[in-house]
Amino acid sequence: MYKTLTTIIIFLLAAVNYANTVYNYAFSEKDNITFSKAEILNDHTARIPFKLIDRLIVVEAELLNKKGNFIIDTGSEALLLNKVHFPLRHRNKVKKQQASGVIDNIENPFEKRLQEFILHNFSLKNKNSDVIDLSHIEKSKKMHLLGIIGYDILKDYEVFIDLHLNQITLSKVDRYGNKLDQNRIYLEKIVDSIDFKLRRHTIVVEGFINDKKVTFGVDSAAEFNQINKDLDKDALKSFYPKKRLTLMGAGNGMIEVMAGKLYRVKLSKTIYFGPMNTVLTNLHKMNQAFGTNLDGVLGYEFFAQKRTIINYQKEKLYFIDYPILRQ
Repeated sequence: MYKTLTTIIIFLLAAVNYANTVYNYAFSEKDNITFSKAEILNDHTARIPFKLIDRLIVVEAELLNKKGNFIIDTGSEALLLNKVHFPLRHRNKVKKQQASGVIDNIENPFEKRLQEFILHNFSLKNKNSDVIDLSHIEKSKKMHLLGIIGYDILKDYEVFIDLHLNQITLSKVDRYGNKLDQNRIYLEKIVDSIDFKLRRHTIVVEGFINDKKVTFGVDSAAEFNQINKDLDKDALKSFYPKKRLTLMGAGNGMIEVMAGKLYRVKLSKTIYFGPMNTVLTNLHKMNQAFGTNLDGVLGYEFFAQKRTIINYQKEKLYFIDYPILRQ
């Protein structure tokens, strides 16, 4: 199950607390992102195929004549560009900022302003992007990584993350979360839903481990679930340790954790999970960075068991069943 002792959990990338010097850069009006493999259903909706690199959801896109991979990260606040592939250009202004990750600070973040972010017929105006060094992730995952797509891009859409078909469906919504596309988008029926709270850009849900109430963050770029080692002992009884892992965070810091299986997790009487690969760690620094008080993080393992639709404006998660495979 765990092929190596070193893995990556990119949970931060969203945890952005600023204090150091950051340069503001701007894209021209012709600079835009294109998802060449997207299936455009209409002016408001598109389906984008993705591939799994280890447990990361990765889409292919093109920006500034560079084609490569972008990680879909619901836990990241902004669009992040890899400084290795986007050298800093025309300086506009300087401001005091520093980005901090879950494990340690991210050194030397920069910021660009996108004049336009285009997904074929979709156009997002005046979006910020942070520029940081993601080379350690690129090398570890052996991929050409251009950047990370986070909340600031995704929040304007209803986002269907489907690990059965390996595709993401983006459907434009209004400020109330109502889809602008009135056609039937999903072929399958929505079977359940749950409310969440948006803490800054973090999706926060209430749930249970072994019937003990806990608070989870939902992050598509967390390769394993995480639970806090300071959890109630009755909840921790549902965690079965297996081995130690070394995690590398977004800022290239290292931390050792215990990995195993987590059992008896549910979000409601009807929304529950089978055993999930999970790491036991200290979430104090992450909670500080996010301004949250999470007991755990639901990542890839969550999406692998639940075909999930995220509506940020309505603050709701919707679920579609996996098909029953007949022999």
